[in-house]
Amino acid sequence: MTRRPPLLHAILALIAVGALVLPLAVVIGTRAPASCRHAKAPRRVMTPTELPPVEPVKLQALSPDDARAYNSAIPFASGPKPAARPFAFVGLAADLARATDCLAAAAYYEAGDDAVGERAVVQVVLNRLRHPAFPKTVCGVVFQGAERSTGCQFTFTCDGALGRVPSESAWRRARQLATAALHGAVYRPVGYATHYHTDWVVPYWSASLDKIAAVHTHLFFRWTGWWGTPPAFGRAWSGNEPLIIKLADLSEAHRAGAGPPEDGAAGDAARYTGRIPPPLADDPDVFLVRFAADQSAQFPVIARAACGDRAKCRVMLWTDPAKAGHALPLTLAEIAAMSFSYIRDTPSGLDRALWNCEEFEGRTPCMKRQSLRLPAVAPAEAAPPLWGVAELSGVRRKAPAIDDGALANQH
Repeated sequence: MTRRPPLLHAILALIAVGALVLPLAVVIGTRAPASCRHAKAPRRVMTPTELPPVEPVKLQALSPDDARAYNSAIPFASGPKPAARPFAFVGLAADLARATDCLAAAAYYEAGDDAVGERAVVQVVLNRLRHPAFPKTVCGVVFQGAERSTGCQFTFTCDGALGRVPSESAWRRARQLATAALHGAVYRPVGYATHYHTDWVVPYWSASLDKIAAVHTHLFFRWTGWWGTPPAFGRAWSGNEPLIIKLADLSEAHRAGAGPPEDGAAGDAARYTGRIPPPLADDPDVFLVRFAADQSAQFPVIARAACGDRAKCRVMLWTDPAKAGHALPLTLAEIAAMSFSYIRDTPSGLDRALWNCEEFEGRTPCMKRQSLRLPAVAPAEAAPPLWGVAELSGVRRKAPAIDDGALANQH
């Protein structure tokens, strides 16, 4: 057997060692700094049948500089980042006042007196309200977990920050931004984000979410998979904004003497006295009303004020007086021109507002427009009456059978 020269043997040995050591060196060289290596690995994507958990805020033990390095190394999610749908608050005046101040408090204490940051925080709160993983009131979302000294969802609610009173101008601006968002203003850059944090900390949950936006020093995240897509944000406001005693020094609406949200009904009714026509003579539970389109944000309030404490009630509203209905049965043309409808049937648990979404884009739920198309008729021929609306409103006539919930169940 021929022996290899010593030099050749040495060269081959070096090549073999290099083949083993070089890949290891590459792996070591590309790892995060030692202080960041304990960062939690991403968890699996939740399926549509598994509601994602809402975890208390728990931070990784990193210095601000290491946290910034770690956060900057995480890429932004690819793919579409659609803006959220406009939000339309539909509660009574007392509910609206409480929701406004809870939302304004979140904006100010989370973002400071910074309009851009405040709008981003407000959008996250409303995104959470629409997601099934969170409470269904504005104050419920903002003060979730606030009864604990740690683990609250918004840190200002449990870390003593509320003892710092904002200036009059700062509070006014926060309330203005909150009011705008509750009536349809959308902050598009954060899309459907439900989480955020500053770039100098790393919460344990951040590794399992998609990073989608940065606003100043804040990073915004949405859930991965289906729970971060628009169809997951289909829940509605549930009503009855809670009284938050922690806001009593800042908000008149949250003082114990302000009364429960239901007390706002009397104030709403008084506000619209003389502007809401009386109910129909042949059906005291049906109202046909007309209001200007620029008051659309108050249509649900107007409808509930008209109904008062009735167990069953129906309100139909038009913004064009020339096309409005004045008596039952309504014609197909009057139905097609209707701008807003409200139906209440307390025994069956029905309380629903419906919008003409061709007139008010972005409002939900919508009337089914295909049911309102007009048949072709001769110019001199009046459109036939729509007996179904009379049946729904409680006026019993000889008409084709229609389910009492048929129109109310339109989306």
